[in-house]
This record gives sequence, structure tokens and C-alpha cells, in this order.
Amino acid sequence: MMTESLKSPPRTAGVKRAEKGVVTLLTESKVYRDYERAFVAGTGLPLLLHAPEMLTVIRYVRKQENPFCTLMADTAQWCTASYNLQRKVESEAQLAPRTLKGFAGLCETSVPVRIGENLIAFLQTGQVLLHQPDRSQFEAIARILAAWGSQVDLKVAEEAWFNSRVIAPRQYEALIHLIDIFAHNLASCGNLLILNQQKPERPEISKACFFIDQHSSDEISLAAVAIVAGMSANYFSGKFVEATGVNFVEYVSRVRVGKARDFLQNPDLRISEIAFDVGFQSLSQFNRAFKRVEGCSPREFRAADTTI
Repeated sequence: MMTESLKSPPRTAGVKRAEKGVVTLLTESKVYRDYERAFVAGTGLPLLLHAPEMLTVIRYVRKQENPFCTLMADTAQWCTASYNLQRKVESEAQLAPRTLKGFAGLCETSVPVRIGENLIAFLQTGQVLLHQPDRSQFEAIARILAAWGSQVDLKVAEEAWFNSRVIAPRQYEALIHLIDIFAHNLASCGNLLILNQQKPERPEISKACFFIDQHSSDEISLAAVAIVAGMSANYFSGKFVEATGVNFVEYVSRVRVGKARDFLQNPDLRISEIAFDVGFQSLSQFNRAFKRVEGCSPREFRAADTTI
């Protein structure tokens, strides 16, 4: 059993830096690239993974972008309205997906990607109509453009707007659910990336991390691992946090939760059985640690994995 407190540890500067770096790594990862390619090809909608609190208007890849939005991108008022909409939808999507309607009836959706209790990114999609466009609606849009003093060619704008992707609300809701499932998978990948990013430079700590990985299913204490590292327990505790960005208990929990994720994909294994097999001392301890790291319970994780 572990001798340090099992309370959720505060986020250290090392963890915060790691989370920022993880967004970049996730964006470049094969799992995200493959999903983005399949989602865009299958739905005709754009998809973008980005860090929270973007300071400029979010622009999708040109070939994914709604032609009407591309046309409007040089209009200052449109950019301001788009930025305000994106900030609003993100502020309302801290815990769950949120869709809001913006200028010209085009909707934007943000889906949060959370590692445990921490929001690290959003999956963004949108520039879509949830209703069939008609001429009266565009006439209202044209009046707004005229009031803005926009130089956009109205005939070109009309054609672009009428060619916007249209999806029935229930179908769009189902697509957002798929993105939400993927967001949970990305969060799991992000947790592993954080652990990998936190690989220490000191050989003594590296040796300790290897020992933890190999013995995480056993009863393991800070004092025992400190001996492996050739340090006193107090000295090792401080150096471990410096090197990995998290304390000893949190590191061991993340390693165990990572192994539990693999076992949860086997529906024949009971969750209680998995909890003890990966090294937790009780089911309640496992549930708390899993939710802290993954943002959902083991049962919810298994249900989401089955849904894919």
C-alpha cells in the first residue's frame, strides 16, 4: 500500500506545462489525424483540436471551411461576431458539448477534452445549418451586410450561403456524440502522453519510474522505491516531484489507471477484478483515481468504448 495521502494533488507547474504540450502532441498524433480525416470525409464538416482561450478567430483548414465563411473572413464585423460566438460556446462547453447559432444561422460546436478535472482542449466543428436555407433568410443577411458596409459580392455570398452544409438537428446531435466519445479517448491518450513527457533526466528517478511500472500491481510504498533510487524517503519525494511534475501517489495512480484502461476493453473482466489486478486496494479507491485521471468512472469508460 502507498504511504502518502490519497487526496487529489494540486496541479503543479510541471503538470500545467505538460498539458499544454500534450495538445500539440495530440494534434500531431496518428489517432487524431486518422479520426479527423475520417470525420471530415464522412460528414463534410470541419474539425479542429485547439487549446482553450484562443486569442484570435478560429479558422479551419481552407479545404474544410464553409465557402461562405471563407468569403466573410475579410469582414471585420463578421470576425468580431465569430470570435464572440466562439468564446461564448467555449465558456458554456467546459463540462459537456455545446452548440450555439451565430451569424447567418450557422452553428458552432465545442466539445471539451478533459484529463480528469482539468480542461486541456476543445474539439471544434460547425459552420453548418440545422435548417434548410430560404431566400427570406438571405435577404435578412444581405441587409446586415449592407449595414456593415461590406464589400462582399452579394451574388457570390448568396450562392456560397445556399451551398452551406445542412444537417438535420437529430443527425447533428448524433455526430456531436461521436466527437464526445472521441474526446474521451483523446483524454486517455493525453494522460499517457503526460506520463511520457514527464520522463525524468536523472537516472535515479528513471530507475524508480521503471520500478513503479514493473511493480505497480503490487503493494508499493514511497520508502521502498526511494531505496531503489538510492535516496532517503524525504529527499526522494522532493526530487520525484521536481523530475515528473506530480507526486509519488499521483504517478503510481496514473500508471495503474493506464493499465486498467486496457483491461476495461475486455467485457469479460469484472471492474472489481481489474481494480485489484492493477494494484488498487479497494474498488472505491480505484473509482476515485480513475475518475480523477480519466474524467469518468470505469463503468462509463467501458460503456463509451463499447459504443464506438
